[in-house]
Amino acid sequence: MGPKVDTVSEDTTVPTEVDVVVIGGGIIGVSTALSLSDKGLRVALCEKGHIAGEQSSRNWGWVRVTHRDLRELELSIESAKLWRKLDETLGIETGLSQCGVLYMTDDDNVLESHRTWLENARSVAGDTFDTRIVDSKQVAALLPGAVKTFKGGLYTPSDGRAEPQKAAPAIANALRKRGVKILTPCAARGIETSGGRVSAVVTEHGTIRCQSVVLAGGAWSRLFCGNLDIDLPQLLVHGSVLRTTPVEGGPTCNASNKRFAFRKRADGGYTVAYGFRSYSDLTPDSFRLFFKYIEALKSQLGSLRIGVGARFFEELRRPRRWALDQPTAFEQVRTLDPDPMVRFVDGGLREFISVFPRLATARIAHRWAGYMDVTPDAIPVISGVDSLPGLFIGTGFSGHGFGIGPAAGKLMADLVTNDTPLVNPHAFRLSRFNDGTKIVIDAGF
Repeated sequence: MGPKVDTVSEDTTVPTEVDVVVIGGGIIGVSTALSLSDKGLRVALCEKGHIAGEQSSRNWGWVRVTHRDLRELELSIESAKLWRKLDETLGIETGLSQCGVLYMTDDDNVLESHRTWLENARSVAGDTFDTRIVDSKQVAALLPGAVKTFKGGLYTPSDGRAEPQKAAPAIANALRKRGVKILTPCAARGIETSGGRVSAVVTEHGTIRCQSVVLAGGAWSRLFCGNLDIDLPQLLVHGSVLRTTPVEGGPTCNASNKRFAFRKRADGGYTVAYGFRSYSDLTPDSFRLFFKYIEALKSQLGSLRIGVGARFFEELRRPRRWALDQPTAFEQVRTLDPDPMVRFVDGGLREFISVFPRLATARIAHRWAGYMDVTPDAIPVISGVDSLPGLFIGTGFSGHGFGIGPAAGKLMADLVTNDTPLVNPHAFRLSRFNDGTKIVIDAGF
């Protein structure tokens, strides 16, 4: 079972009409609703399960600029600025802490890749971020209690963490106070059109007329798009995490290498994962999209495990087309809640304890897993849809969405209102997968 998430009370009374309907109550959806509301628009958000019920509450909680894909770098920098203002602006508690992010290594080749990334990042964003290379002594100072010596690393002091189980629900509750309709549980079944553009969203509780729709459906976005004849390439990767009981001492920064990753939690324990190891089920979409994902598969050899399980047959039986006046898959499965890969997360904890033996008293309090929505180039879609005016898609964040959520939401709101965009959105356009653009994978961290 997934982690316990702060509550947002249920409301299934749909409004007759709004300016924009946001589909999906994760960090991208609530951030988009926030920015649209800031612009003075009438907004309704529809969530089929509960706010932050899927990957938005199941991630590591990192808020980072460090080692981002360069196409995401400026968005990450802007997002860090927004995170720092969220609590004060909305009167909420997201658990944000600027504790720093460290990528440490004892491999000369990896350290050189960190230097290369930093040089390239500065050519993109100049001195607008504070990432630096640190040596062995500086790493040791950042990792008190470590018995292993690392050669160096990449470190950003202003990076940090927030609490995934708190952040999106806190934003949603603040939005409700300012008049935004937060509808949950309320599955969006599909979109109606008029004159060739969006005119309404059909939900399980009624129809909402609108001018624009933002689909921020995470793992469900490809299925939803298919009923609209929109080809959104997206597959799911299964990631597992655990949290420990509270333990005194130890590092306070977020840190990772290829064998384990961790962050200190507000409750005194640690969130721990097995570095960058993940798992993906083969599904019918794996074969449909095989040629779009060849480069991604090559880049992930050694870190991605692939298998066949129940998901293959579940998705094979799932209708890919449906009528809007009948219950849909979105109502049948309110929350994706996969079992954690115990050998992965427990292996990460063993590595963690081997480096920090004084923390060996920590016990496993909870394990969980989630599905990351991954695009062929591992960067998101934040884009309008050329074939259906009024529809915008924010999905495919490929495990990076929590940290860049606030800026992704602001960029999406800018696109909806045709305002000057927060950053250049060209890299995030949906059309890149079909216009001959070469798929480029950042094989780093």
